[in-house]
Amino acid sequence: MATYLREHRHSASKLCVSLFVFLLFVVVPITALSVGEARLVRSNTAAKEEVEDYTKYYNYVEMTRLLKFMALKYPNIANLSSIGQSVQGRELWVMRITKDPNADVPGKPKCKYVGNMHGDETISRQVLVYLVDYLLTRYGEDPRITELVTSTDIYIMPSMNPDGFERSREGDCSGDAGGRSNARGMDLNRSFPDQFDNINVQQEDIPEVTAVIKWILEKRFVLSGNLHGGTVVASYPFDDSASHKMQGYYSRSVDDNLFKHLALTYAKNHPVMRTGEPKCPDTPDETFEDGIVNGAKWYDVPGGMQDYNYLNGNCLEITIELSCCKFPPASELKKEWDYNRESLIAYLEQVHIGVRGYVKDAANGTALPDVRIVVAGINHNLTTAQFGDYYRLLLPGTYNVSAIATGYMSMTVVGVQVVEGKATELNFTLAPLGNEPTVGITVPFTPTITTTTVPTTTSDPDSTTIETSSTTSEMGTSVANESSTPQEAQPPAQPEHQPIQPQDFRHHHYNDMELFLRRYSNGFRSIAHLYSIGKSAEDRELYVMVISDNPTVHEPGEPEFKYIANMHGNEVVGRELLLNLIEYLCRNYGSDPEVTQLVNTTRIHIMPSMNPDGYEIAREGDVRGYTGRNNSNNFDLNRNFPDQFTTITEPRQPETIAVMKWLKNNPFVLSANLHGGSLVVNYPYDDDKQGRTEYSKCPDDKVFKLVARAYSQENALMHKGHPCEDLYPSEFFEDGITNGANWYNVPGGMQDWNYLNTNCFEVTIELGCVKYPKAQHLPLYWDQNRRALLQYIHQVHRGVKGMVIDIKDGTGIPNATITVEEIDHPITTNLDGEYWRLLVPGTYHLTASARGYNSVKIYATVPEEGVELVDFRLTRVRSEPNGQAPKDPRATQDPAEEVFQSFIKDLSLGQGLEQLVQSTATESSFRYRHYKELSEFLRGLTLNFPKITSLHSLGQSVEYRTIWALEISNKPDEPETAEPKIRLVGGIHGNAPVGTELLLEFAAFLCINYGKNPTITRLINETRIVILPSINPDGRELAREKQCTSTVGMTNAHGKDLDTDFFGNASQRVVMAQPETRAVMDLILERGFTLSVALDGGSLLATYPYDKPVQPVENEETLKYLANVYARNHPKMHLGDTGCPSNGQMGNIPDGVLRAAERQSHMGSMKDFSVDFGHCPEITVYTGCCLFPPAEQLATLWAENRKALLSMLVEVHKGVRGMVKDKSGKPIVGAMIVLNGGVRVFTAEGGYFHALLAPGNHNIEAVADGYQQQRQEVVVSSYEAATSIIIEFDMDNRIFGLPREFVVATAAASMTALVVTACIIWCVCAAKSNQQKDGFHRLRQHRDDYEDEIRLTSMGSKKSLLSNEFQDESESDEDTLYANADKL
Repeated sequence: MATYLREHRHSASKLCVSLFVFLLFVVVPITALSVGEARLVRSNTAAKEEVEDYTKYYNYVEMTRLLKFMALKYPNIANLSSIGQSVQGRELWVMRITKDPNADVPGKPKCKYVGNMHGDETISRQVLVYLVDYLLTRYGEDPRITELVTSTDIYIMPSMNPDGFERSREGDCSGDAGGRSNARGMDLNRSFPDQFDNINVQQEDIPEVTAVIKWILEKRFVLSGNLHGGTVVASYPFDDSASHKMQGYYSRSVDDNLFKHLALTYAKNHPVMRTGEPKCPDTPDETFEDGIVNGAKWYDVPGGMQDYNYLNGNCLEITIELSCCKFPPASELKKEWDYNRESLIAYLEQVHIGVRGYVKDAANGTALPDVRIVVAGINHNLTTAQFGDYYRLLLPGTYNVSAIATGYMSMTVVGVQVVEGKATELNFTLAPLGNEPTVGITVPFTPTITTTTVPTTTSDPDSTTIETSSTTSEMGTSVANESSTPQEAQPPAQPEHQPIQPQDFRHHHYNDMELFLRRYSNGFRSIAHLYSIGKSAEDRELYVMVISDNPTVHEPGEPEFKYIANMHGNEVVGRELLLNLIEYLCRNYGSDPEVTQLVNTTRIHIMPSMNPDGYEIAREGDVRGYTGRNNSNNFDLNRNFPDQFTTITEPRQPETIAVMKWLKNNPFVLSANLHGGSLVVNYPYDDDKQGRTEYSKCPDDKVFKLVARAYSQENALMHKGHPCEDLYPSEFFEDGITNGANWYNVPGGMQDWNYLNTNCFEVTIELGCVKYPKAQHLPLYWDQNRRALLQYIHQVHRGVKGMVIDIKDGTGIPNATITVEEIDHPITTNLDGEYWRLLVPGTYHLTASARGYNSVKIYATVPEEGVELVDFRLTRVRSEPNGQAPKDPRATQDPAEEVFQSFIKDLSLGQGLEQLVQSTATESSFRYRHYKELSEFLRGLTLNFPKITSLHSLGQSVEYRTIWALEISNKPDEPETAEPKIRLVGGIHGNAPVGTELLLEFAAFLCINYGKNPTITRLINETRIVILPSINPDGRELAREKQCTSTVGMTNAHGKDLDTDFFGNASQRVVMAQPETRAVMDLILERGFTLSVALDGGSLLATYPYDKPVQPVENEETLKYLANVYARNHPKMHLGDTGCPSNGQMGNIPDGVLRAAERQSHMGSMKDFSVDFGHCPEITVYTGCCLFPPAEQLATLWAENRKALLSMLVEVHKGVRGMVKDKSGKPIVGAMIVLNGGVRVFTAEGGYFHALLAPGNHNIEAVADGYQQQRQEVVVSSYEAATSIIIEFDMDNRIFGLPREFVVATAAASMTALVVTACIIWCVCAAKSNQQKDGFHRLRQHRDDYEDEIRLTSMGSKKSLLSNEFQDESESDEDTLYANADKL
């Protein structure tokens, strides 16, 4: 307050009035001031007194008085207000500094500084007070400050946590005094909503945060700085990550480079910060490159303010740490102000970089607020403020900028040049939807790009611009022509915009069409890209033109759309319309708002001809004929797709296969198939079970009607419903649409296959009654269908879209299922976790589910126009052994394991494997190798790559050829039981040697890329790969090339099919095992293998156990899943078309995967043996229809199988793995791991085990002799490395299944009772025995005397003798001796 008193005395000395008058007119207004009320006109005195006092900290009362004084002193550029109160009722003061601070005027970007968020970090509080004074006192004298204050709306909050400051203690460098948090103990920088976490705080505990959030959302700041203390560095978003790794994880925003630039702007002007070495006493070795750091990489801060600003407030904010000591002595204040002054000013000036401008309504010129400003390639949009103004900070470069508003046609300007320094001005005028005429769209002139100096602010934002005009070159590039002098802006002109219409109307034969496509692809490279999806039966390319603002890649959030035409070669109108559409989109992009919006927000794929062969034989003028309808093999392509009701027996055609593959590899959302012969939009289903002509409703019947009408309503003739009155007078289609089967049955149609096998909704559009009209009529067809073609593309932006995200790490979950209640048609997410679900307007109950995750349900309302964005965040299902509570996985996450998890995930998601394939191309010379050359090749690998290869002999064949096994690993001669082990087997049938050659090439591929490609190197280092290229070398020597069906060489030299010779039980074996079989069986019985893949030939599919008939498959889900992994990484196999007419194997196999017994059941197969006795899952891959194709086909076969083989090296690392040990930590070898109550694996040396499992939840039981059985549930993901678990055994204290203590106690009690009972019985018996002895003693005394008499009467009754002569005198008369004797 010393400066305040100096000012007081100065004023008193100059005014020659009484002290009373002074107090009345000066002091009283100051002390009685309410914020925003009385204003003190600035003194005209020439002398200025500074407000700064560098000798003390201002407490809340002092700071309040000082801010009020400055607001009163500089009312023309300063306004003080409070945005709320702290817990203890202190005001949260904000000083607004700008020209005319009491009004909001357009043209000035808003920026802010917030200090003292942590109450004990106090330097920020002081330097912001100093900054307020600096700006106010130098305005009008310092040109730099004057320009800044005039052109910028600056808000400064010195203290966000005044309660915490009051509790803090000067000199407390580490924050021990406890003033960091607010008065309720809440850390304000952990209390904002977070993108990765649920921040659970009570609003009443954080009134400061609530006030700031409201302030942020109301003001729409452009730039911000949050000032802290504790070190010296500028930190930028993101502050946390989904994994919440404590340190070291770079959490990158899409504006990462811009944030780094902003942080560097502050750091490079700070003499300590720019060194990157703050040398704080508590962390002397901590360094920051260039004085900046990514927030999460430094340490994880969930609930931080800077991320909230960026994600929710249009505002880019960084966090600036000003000093090592949080509350340094006041003697440091002057130094800290000097250190930070230039940085604070320079940072504020960055609010004027990039692009700025206004968005207006083209109809009436009014400002449009809340318009989205989209910069292509940067997925972070902002919105216009109340005056339609926007400020998009950007680094120098060239950008495509769009303005998008609900109810208006979007507009894009391409090639916007952003230069260093002041912002480029770019204004938009948007035309309301619904105002466009039938021909042409009324829009304002193309937006102007204006490079400005600091603008002079007026009420009219356009009044001082240097106008430029945008023209469009022939090929559509926007070019800015500058004017040299300022002009007064005129009201926007309203010329009628006429899109450029196609000029070239003729029939294009194949070569002509090819040149046309190449011309537009080369001429419009920024939006057009030509590619081929395959070839026709006569080797013509099946071309597709993709048109989008980034045509070569799928962009997140952007739906994929397609048009296909000319499926029937003689139906040509669609072919020509799509060529017209390509021309229309390319030539009007950047000038026509509708075209620009569609191209910027949609990836549009256009296939003009699916049947180019048929077209070439069709004839102009054909009305209703069939010449050229079918492909060159004479098959109707629209009867050639797999069907839900009918088995399609015709061989799958190359055009069909190419389209099926194309659809499987792209996440198409909406499609139309253009035909001819009528005039109607036909929607699924196209057939029914009975094959009758009747309505066959699909679950999305309402959606299909909606999109079908969207097309027909824009084609007036079609909408009438009487298309071809001359040809078909009785035909009528209400609204110009029809259900396919209700018109006529079409089994094997493409539109139904789209709907049932992909996420794509497709309709079939009949474009005219004449199939091949004269060329002179083509302009009429374009006029009739132009609006309909565009309107149908718009329909892809209906319904709901979003992402399904793993809440733990923020990554998308592939193949998650989105279901809509009461609509039995789920759709799935793509590889990045994105989904699009077409729906009619209404409210729906959506559920997102994925294997291993808890499902999430949500209600969503689909608007009448546009799409609703709905993201799902799923949590993983986790449980611990024996029902214990889950533990925090982050607490025990091994950093190395986390890195490997990320490695496997990167390869499993998106284009990871494809990128690996592309980055590892090697020169190859393919040929078939006989046994001798094969052996030399394997030895050559070991000689050239001795550190990673080891060659072993498993045994010999009948004719004494060696069965080789090549191991590839970083330590091939050392057992590494903790690593998964994969077995790759070829040549079990000598007449199918493709597998042998593929495995030899695969071995060379791995070895050559080891040490060169980091991914291959990592896979080899983490995996033990065992390759058996040929286990039937004798048969191979007999087989001959180009024999596709010959059985010569199939068996070994004894004529035995080796795949029928694997028996584990002696009782099943009739004869001794073949030597080749014995060698492989011995290897399998070594166990330790995690996965086995066998390559064979004669078909194109993958099979899984069992081969034996009528055999239940305990682990079928996992085995089938493994086969699916191989098939879906094969470009053809996953399509399910076996296509082998030569061997009678035709028809569609879903996903190209089949249980082996369904293909050809037999006993004694290698994969059955592997599962039953080796406890290792094995699949068999059939690489092609021809058993022994020509050598020139090997290169193609290698290209088809390389990615799939690599996928097996990735897949072997999934499932579940772990270690079994006892309580003392001793590993238990041979423990049995029971999976889901069936499949068994056993622990190896070190107690390790690894088992592959299908994605989902699984039960694991661990059993070992002498130990208690352990149970655990695990969750397996399709894209993550194996779940790692530790199983600890307790000694088994149970007897007969009961606790040992209970059994021992029971036994002891039983024994005691038994002994007591025995004693009682003995005593009773002993007493009776003594009485009996007395009677019989007398009997023995008379024995000699009566011996003779007894002999004489021996023939008589002994009973009589005893009863009459020998009575026991000890008994009563009634108890006779014979009774006692009888008892004896």
